[in-house]
Amino acid sequence: MKVALVYDRVNKWGGAERVLLALHELFPEAPLFTSVYNSYKAQWASVFSIKTSFLQNFPFAKEAHELYPLLMPAAFEAFNFDEYDLVISVTSEAAKGIITKPSTLHICYCLTPTRYLWSGYQDYIPNPILRFLSKPAIAYLKRWDKVAATRPDMFIAISTEVKNRIKKYYGVDASVIHPPVGLFESESIGSNSKKGEYYLVVSRLVAYKRIDLAIKACNRLGVPLKIVGEGNQLEYLKKLAGPTIEFLGGVSDEELIPLYQNCKAFLFPGFEDFGIVMVEALGFGKPVIAYNRGGAQDIIIQHKTGILFDSQTITSLVEAVEQSMKFSFRPHVLRSQAEKFAKEKFKAEFNQFVQKTLQNGEIAL
Repeated sequence: MKVALVYDRVNKWGGAERVLLALHELFPEAPLFTSVYNSYKAQWASVFSIKTSFLQNFPFAKEAHELYPLLMPAAFEAFNFDEYDLVISVTSEAAKGIITKPSTLHICYCLTPTRYLWSGYQDYIPNPILRFLSKPAIAYLKRWDKVAATRPDMFIAISTEVKNRIKKYYGVDASVIHPPVGLFESESIGSNSKKGEYYLVVSRLVAYKRIDLAIKACNRLGVPLKIVGEGNQLEYLKKLAGPTIEFLGGVSDEELIPLYQNCKAFLFPGFEDFGIVMVEALGFGKPVIAYNRGGAQDIIIQHKTGILFDSQTITSLVEAVEQSMKFSFRPHVLRSQAEKFAKEKFKAEFNQFVQKTLQNGEIAL
């Protein structure tokens, strides 16, 4: 059976890229189709045979794909999958819009319905003038996105939150298979964790992540906070930070491990589709203090693996941090929860889903 993978763009590293590498282990011969490929920024993708769209040769497309949103539909519709029996699209945008013949099974692993068109429209286009000027383009892309959502035969969501969004925006039912998290999987890594004195944030420094809440809460409590990550809010957040706040910038996995091991607890004040970093923290035996929306509801068990707070306010987060100080969280319980999201579990669940779907369609592996 011939299998192909499809992804929106290959020019960065993150949670979706971990999904692709896990799928590569399941389907090692599958090529990866994508709009653009930046081999320098996506060295992880060297294991794939990469097939790019016509956008690959457009000016600046490899570094700034967002310059060409109106061409993304055509880029994916131009690919030919006639020789494949199974195509798996991993997408938060246009890759689900590929066109396949009726005998080809198309499974979409949906990271979220296109955020800048639907759930995150206000965040992505906050300027009212730009919002007005972009109305025709957004209207076109919304129409196409809804058509594209009819093309996969099956949808898999990364979380309950995304499952609900798929139903809301596309009117389609989806199964849920959580994405793989592998940073904590070595037993020696977890056993080296210690009860530290600082709180930890690992995040892109962008507005919707609400890192400002973590900073303001730790300022008020006078407790140390280490922040890992980069983004366009860095200078703004530095201005908010008191003397107990430390910005570490981008770090490698090797540098990140001891930061997890030696923190007191992990703060997650944003509303996220899933939240791999929460699972990573649990894997190191660290409780998570998270906003009670989105992926956190799939990951955190109240008072057992962390504290969930209900309002994105400084007071609510401060109260959650103070509440966490009264609990004695058991590292082995936290790690056990994290193991539910391990890479091998993802691979087993995904393979089982594919096997069952193919059998129902009378196609055998």
